[in-house]
Amino acid sequence: MRKKKRLASALLAVTMGVSLFASAAYGEVTDSKETFRVYVNGPSSEKAKAKQETGVRWDFGAEGYSTSVNFKQYQSLLHNKNLTITNVQEVHLDRIDNASKDKIGTTAITSLPSDRTPWGMQAIYNDPNLTSTAGGVGIKVAVLDTGTYINHYDLVGSGEQCKDFTQSSSPIINGSCTDRNGHGTHVAGTVLAHGATDGLGIYGVAPQAKLWAYKVLTDNGSGYSDDISGAIRHVADEAIRTGSKVVLSMSLGSSSKDSMIASAVDYAYSKGVLVVAAAGNSGYAANTIGYPGALKNAVAVGALENVQQNGSYRVADFSSRGNPLTDGDFIIGEKDVEISAPGAAIESTWYDGNYNTISGTSMATPHVSGLAAKIWSANLSWSHTQLRSELQRRAKLYDIKGGYGAATGDDYASGFGFARVR
Repeated sequence: MRKKKRLASALLAVTMGVSLFASAAYGEVTDSKETFRVYVNGPSSEKAKAKQETGVRWDFGAEGYSTSVNFKQYQSLLHNKNLTITNVQEVHLDRIDNASKDKIGTTAITSLPSDRTPWGMQAIYNDPNLTSTAGGVGIKVAVLDTGTYINHYDLVGSGEQCKDFTQSSSPIINGSCTDRNGHGTHVAGTVLAHGATDGLGIYGVAPQAKLWAYKVLTDNGSGYSDDISGAIRHVADEAIRTGSKVVLSMSLGSSSKDSMIASAVDYAYSKGVLVVAAAGNSGYAANTIGYPGALKNAVAVGALENVQQNGSYRVADFSSRGNPLTDGDFIIGEKDVEISAPGAAIESTWYDGNYNTISGTSMATPHVSGLAAKIWSANLSWSHTQLRSELQRRAKLYDIKGGYGAATGDDYASGFGFARVR
């Protein structure tokens, strides 16, 4: 077992637009110097004793707690028959690098965007002549990702919270959300980039929304499920504390369901937070949708490409598909794609202050998160469930019929369709 097993990979965009989930099994424990991130549950009295011995990173109450332990502590926990010990599953990002081998994406980074309103903005606004965007006043969008370069020209002034959940020294570090990967900054830009004061920048869907930048993935695009769960719950608690309407955007995932993350999503949803998550990049086979997107209380987003087929945009081959047995029911269950949005060759902000064009359902997700913020801003009396129903209604207005598995109405490739501004 390697040190500090990690869960969750960002659905990072790669050359050819393909990004895959891959899980690794745990090997035998033999190195006494190794440390292990574990999830502990059991009777309250036994958990209390264990906490005194191991310390606590995240306490999920009756659902258990997480901690990092050394070999001796790990063995002691395993031999306690009153406790259930779970090793955190490891998920690796399966990357295909471009020729530069150090950048993720399909085009070179440039000092200025090639288009201030890229094709995804024009598509979601249903306006090929779009020159700027607006909306999102009063709404917070929590982007859980590799962090965000909040001082990018096109994002400066939008960051309201900046927190790091990946450091071993503390579960939460306020005022720190440094992105050395690019993925999180790209996602944030698609949600709410405001074009910069010099008139040369790029626009997101809802530029007047405020950003909660939560770094839950390290610079290599992986993280622990307990940290992600803690961040999701923190979003919900902050929404209640501040009296805010919050859209939680997650362009990350795993091929398997994690109980901590599933519980955290349910918790956030119960507190009035709209959860939007990437479907995954493991298409085009059926039932390849990843978690947390596959959860019922998350809006799973598939990726469209800028190609017309059968009178509509086409679902990208890399976009994960849901359950074909539920086609046509217009009911969201587990493992269903809900909405599709632009996700192929998407230009947005980058971690070094420049711009980059990348692909993936990671790029489709912030289009929907931004749209949700824009709609909610204009309907502040709505609940998150009313907002979700409106997203579904708008998706039905633009049915996706292009791409493998796409068909008239609700289908396992595109969900209800492509929700747009108008």
